[in-house]
Amino acid sequence: MKFCSHCGSDKIQSKVPDGDNRARFCCPDCDTIFYENPKIVTGCVVTCEDKVLLCKRAIEPRLGLWTLPAGFMENNETVQQGAARETYEEATATVTEMSLFTVYNLTHISQVYMIFRAQLDKPEASPGIESLETEFVSEADIPWDELAFPVINETLELFFADRKAGEFKVHHGEITRLADRSLRTTRY
Repeated sequence: MKFCSHCGSDKIQSKVPDGDNRARFCCPDCDTIFYENPKIVTGCVVTCEDKVLLCKRAIEPRLGLWTLPAGFMENNETVQQGAARETYEEATATVTEMSLFTVYNLTHISQVYMIFRAQLDKPEASPGIESLETEFVSEADIPWDELAFPVINETLELFFADRKAGEFKVHHGEITRLADRSLRTTRY
């Protein structure tokens, strides 16, 4: 951060404000403290019949790889509204019967993923502006090596395991980056 968005000062400092426990960007001219908080990513495992809706990404990061319809939550919307909006934006699909399925912390990139299970009555979807393709895929046809993000792999693995067991649970955990840049998944 180089300038204060409140007063325009170019004297921004990184320091621990009084009464706080971590460094924040602070403006010494107007005493504004800037808090940086994690981003919430919300989306859906959309099913119709026995298939799951996947979207091929038309944007970076991970352009050309497959994902669930998901994206950053916006201000003034609930997590469920964000998940439904992202599903419509990426796959022109209107979901129903949403229920929380996974919550994953990705502290190494300051994100929290909240993915819902959702239904479509008909297998109708088409690419939105952020998708190259949409496809309803059976478990046997999931392109595991072409999925965009580890949290999507994790969510789909849990989805198919729960479906096979005949009971859907709410899962939560953490995906962390190790010193060698590999990732570790911890389920709670």
